[in-house]
Amino acid sequence: MSRRMVWFPISILCFLSMHTDISAQDAGSGLSIARLKYGGGGDWYSNASSLPNLLAALRERLKMPFPKQESVVAPSDPALAGYPILYMNGHGTVRFTETERERLRDYLHRGGFLWADDNYGMDSSFRSEMQQMFPDHPLVELPHDHPIYHYLYSFDAGPPKIHLHDGLPAQGFGIYLDGRLVVFYTYQCDIGDGMESQGVHPEDSPEKHEAALQMGINIVLFALSS
Repeated sequence: MSRRMVWFPISILCFLSMHTDISAQDAGSGLSIARLKYGGGGDWYSNASSLPNLLAALRERLKMPFPKQESVVAPSDPALAGYPILYMNGHGTVRFTETERERLRDYLHRGGFLWADDNYGMDSSFRSEMQQMFPDHPLVELPHDHPIYHYLYSFDAGPPKIHLHDGLPAQGFGIYLDGRLVVFYTYQCDIGDGMESQGVHPEDSPEKHEAALQMGINIVLFALSS
C-alpha cells in the first residue's frame, strides 16, 4: 500500500477553525473520537480494543494529540458536540429515539462525522435508522477512487475485507449533505475486528491488522480535513 504526504497540522487547524461548534477543544483534551452508544440491544461496546488501538496509531505514527483512552457518548449527551468524529460498530440491532435522531442529524449538519462499521448483524437496522434520519439523502456506494481510500494509504479495491462472513465483497457507503460526506458505513469488512489487539482474533494475520489500522487512519484524516 502506497503512502502520500499530507500536511496534517493545516488539515486539523482548518477543521477546528471552521467547526467552532464541534471542535476538539470543546471536549477538553485535544483531538478526540467518541464511541457512539445506541439502543436496540446491539453490542455498541464490541471490539473493545479497536478504537484505543486506532488512537494509539494516530499518536505514534502521525504525532497527533489524540487521548490514550476512548470516550463514549450517547446521542442525547450534551458532550456530543465536542467530538469531531463518532465511531460505532456492533453485531445487533441499532435503534435511536426520534430525539436522538434529531440530535445526530443536527450534529452531522453542523460539521460532525460518523463512521459506522458493521461487525456482522447491524446492517438492516442501521440502514433503516439512516433512512429515517435522512430520507432525502440515501446511502450511496463510494467509488474505489474516492479520497477516503487514498488519503494516506491507498486501497485500490476499496475497504479491506478482514473477515469472510457471507463471502460478499467489502463495500463502503456514504451519506452526503451539501456535498460533504458526513456518514461513512463500512459493510462486509469487519474493520473493527481487524483493529483489535493481536490475539483477540487469532485467525487475523498481522497484515490484516495493519490494513484495518491503515483504513481507520485514512477515515480519521479524511473526516478531519473535509
